[in-house]
Amino acid sequence: MMGMPVVAWIVFYVLVLLLVVADLKMFGRGGEHEVNMSEALRMTAVWIGVSLLFCVGIYIFYPGDSHEKALEFLTGYLMEKSLSMDNIFVFLMLFSFFGIERKYQHEVLFWGIFGALVLRSIFIFAGAAMVERFEWVLGFFGLFLLYTGFKMFRHDDNKQSDPSQNIIVRWFRKVYPVTDRMYGDHFFVNENGRRMATPLFVALLVIETTDVAFAVDSIPAVFSVSRDPFIVLTSNIFAILGLRALYFALSAVAKYFVYLKYGLGIILIFVGLKMLLTMNEFINSLGKVIGVNLNVPHIEIPTSVSLIVILSVLLLSMLVSVVVTHWKRTILNMN
Repeated sequence: MMGMPVVAWIVFYVLVLLLVVADLKMFGRGGEHEVNMSEALRMTAVWIGVSLLFCVGIYIFYPGDSHEKALEFLTGYLMEKSLSMDNIFVFLMLFSFFGIERKYQHEVLFWGIFGALVLRSIFIFAGAAMVERFEWVLGFFGLFLLYTGFKMFRHDDNKQSDPSQNIIVRWFRKVYPVTDRMYGDHFFVNENGRRMATPLFVALLVIETTDVAFAVDSIPAVFSVSRDPFIVLTSNIFAILGLRALYFALSAVAKYFVYLKYGLGIILIFVGLKMLLTMNEFINSLGKVIGVNLNVPHIEIPTSVSLIVILSVLLLSMLVSVVVTHWKRTILNMN
């Protein structure tokens, strides 16, 4: 299947299923469990450890250039992990808007991430098939990533959209009754003899539809690192699997990462340029269509360089955020 034996895909999905079940049993515990910081940090470390072990497995067992494939997996994983951190701010806003207490949030995130695993698999298989048949699509991916990256710099954090106006939520409210009351960790309840959805389920709908929007950015970005569907899929999935634990680990301090969005913007611009530089024929042909002679050379940026750039930009943006936030608070306290 797409360059890898079927058994490799089966083993991967069985592993993912076992990890999801283990996450539900050991981390979620069901019921009204409020995930604390230490528990979230432990689980985040476990997810990162499992992902690195899988990377080692690629290095040992992958047929062909296993060293390069392991580097591609690690770079794709780090990139998706970086971009998925933007999800944390969305989760915080959604839970605040719908008034969902921390002890119920893990239930929504579990099913939200489970749905994301299914959707990402579909998108990646479709994207890989498209790229294999129409390689020039990567050129449009690169242009889109440039647009998204520059858009990050113009994004106003103070302008938050109203989740209740989400098109899927509005459609759902028309076809199914929704109660305004919370009923613990239940998605559906019987209220006055009528089956109704709770705000918890509405929040889940918003999370699922929001992930589709995030996937439009992150999946093309990973294709800039590797065109191997197995590497693209596995790096993407492993990054998502640990997102729930990462949310609870960082939710208390996410507000301090004020410059993270600029770092993510730089990463998107970098991977967009990386993709376009390998698609020089596409760019030059596009230039001729509009009457411009571009003569863009073909440049391959090594995966190891991409890994260093992405990691450096991510860490620097977080460090600058913390330092500047601390400095501003110090100045305010002095006044």
